[in-house]
Amino acid sequence: MINLRVIFNILGLLLLIEGISMLLPVGVSLYYGEGDALALAAPAALAIALGALAWLLTQRGDKTITKREGYIIVSLVWVVFSLFGALPFILSGAIPSFTNAFFETISGFTTTGASILDNVETLPHGLLFWRSMTQWLGGMGIIVLSLAILPIFGIGGMQLFVAEVPGPTPDKFHPRVKETAKRLWVIYLIFTLSEILLLSLGDMKIFDAVCHSFTTMATGGYSTKQASIAYFSPYSQYVITLFMFLAGTNFALSYYGLHFQFDKVFKNEEFRFYGGFLLGFTLLITAMLWFGQYTDFEKSFRHGLFQVISITTTTGYVTTDYLQWAPFLVVIIFMLMFLGGSGGSTGGSIKIVRVALLIKNSALELKRLLHPNAILPVRLNKKSINPQIITNVLAFVVLYMMLLASSTIVMAAMGYDLNSAIGSVAATLGNIGPGIGAVGPAENYAHIPGFGKWFLSFLMLVGRLELFTVLILFSPAFWKT
Repeated sequence: MINLRVIFNILGLLLLIEGISMLLPVGVSLYYGEGDALALAAPAALAIALGALAWLLTQRGDKTITKREGYIIVSLVWVVFSLFGALPFILSGAIPSFTNAFFETISGFTTTGASILDNVETLPHGLLFWRSMTQWLGGMGIIVLSLAILPIFGIGGMQLFVAEVPGPTPDKFHPRVKETAKRLWVIYLIFTLSEILLLSLGDMKIFDAVCHSFTTMATGGYSTKQASIAYFSPYSQYVITLFMFLAGTNFALSYYGLHFQFDKVFKNEEFRFYGGFLLGFTLLITAMLWFGQYTDFEKSFRHGLFQVISITTTTGYVTTDYLQWAPFLVVIIFMLMFLGGSGGSTGGSIKIVRVALLIKNSALELKRLLHPNAILPVRLNKKSINPQIITNVLAFVVLYMMLLASSTIVMAAMGYDLNSAIGSVAATLGNIGPGIGAVGPAENYAHIPGFGKWFLSFLMLVGRLELFTVLILFSPAFWKT
């Protein structure tokens, strides 16, 4: 029997947190005096009132969370947050269409960065701040934040952690989940504040520095400028590149790095795969840009490095329209959309750790053909990986590709060419933002019809929660008592 009381209790608490979070953009709006304060304050008050009511009315009763409640809560919270988070855009008139407002908001909370806005710079500062803040909150995950809060009220958070971090090897570098969540958020906050400081030392105003730090650490990609990071100086581009790299790194390794335990960082195989992919593709693209696109080596290197890290970590910032590059380079950029950040990072897509395990398992299959009786386990960081994890990885990748193919057919049925259809699906399922074709870096998603926006919104949610967490809800076995 599904415990509805605990589901409403936790959703109420999280909605209360969202409402309180909305008060900060209200302050920004009042500071700039641009008239969007009421459009932010009214939804904030509504979220606080309904969240507090739901939380208080469900205090009594069993607070145990099983896996089923965990999956339901994690899936629903992004939808609930997006419904309330879209209200400021609607009430202010900045995005009058509910479909467009919801698309923009769920794109924020899932850290996708796909936008329907043709001129983001016309938005008032309060709404711009809220738009960036949705990504910052979604980056580490509202659920991870709740892990540090729920134990205070006697609610265990382990099942939520499993649902929110369904990767093959979730690193819990402290035995207590609450402490893990706190440390994750401390690291997240340290990196965010550090980036704000460095960006404000360059050509960014403090407002732009804060907004871009929010969306960099979330690997979200929302910018306060329509030209994205191309608007800013090379210094700002390099700073953002550094923090995109950090955001795409396993936060457990960041914890070790901040404690000067660099041996644990550089000996980690996933980190070496991550760094190797980024270095290799950066050198390749830099060389081809230098000899074919630009005559300036620094410019070639900067654009190559930035786009490789931005797409691989699924941040989605751009410094140039990569669709204007040679077709070979566009194919490479498209391939990078499937790598994703490290496990335990804010990045999306398939994730480097799964790619590493696939490569290792495929290499061992060749040896197994020659030595069929040999026991050859897949190892990661010198530890044997449970065959069940390998099966899970294989199932994830197969399901990911099946969903990519079937969703591409859906978008093609709406009249889009192959590049635009597969580009929009890969960019939303992988939580990247810009894709190829009609949704490239110089375009947006405004032209997608209403049904297409809702469909792509669903893909953002599925991709953010790594497929199984959402798709399991559509299994009849899940709902059987």
